[in-house]
Amino acid sequence: MFRRSKSETPEPETVQPVKEGGKGRPTPTRKEAEALARAKARAPRNRKELAARQRQARGEESRKIRAAMKTGDERYLPARDRGPMRRFVRDFVDVRFSLVEMLIPLLIISMVLGYSGNSTLMGASTMVMLATFLFVIVDMVILRFRLRRALTQRFPGEDYKGTTFYAITRSLQMKFMRMPKAQVKIGQSLPDTYR
Repeated sequence: MFRRSKSETPEPETVQPVKEGGKGRPTPTRKEAEALARAKARAPRNRKELAARQRQARGEESRKIRAAMKTGDERYLPARDRGPMRRFVRDFVDVRFSLVEMLIPLLIISMVLGYSGNSTLMGASTMVMLATFLFVIVDMVILRFRLRRALTQRFPGEDYKGTTFYAITRSLQMKFMRMPKAQVKIGQSLPDTYR
């Protein structure tokens, strides 16, 4: 009754006239222009730049991994070295004195005796080498049984798959060459928890 009726014809839209010689769009704000410039600066312009950036990213990642290998930082360690069980295995191997620590000096002595030319010394060289390898094998067997017993005490009910191989490959390396670096000293007692 007292309402206005809507007009049937829509109101015309205001169209801005296109200026001849203009760009046909509004000028971007300063914020938009700076964001566009930063995006262009970040995007590689050709394959050479893309390869350089990828190489730089790989180098940065490998530096982080090397630093983690020295400090034992779990975030950047490779998957095979991550987790509390692997950390325990590393520490278990690092606190014990292994015959492998003496392997290189014994092999050098064996080599010197072998090249001496004296048949008695050459026989002694062979015996030293065979005895060294025998003691290393016995040491690895003892390591396996002691490690398995310690793992069942510390991590009951978990899967121990791969821990023996991990421990043996770590113990076959000289202590100063082990990666991740040893965080414990020989004879030191191990922490109670590894969670």
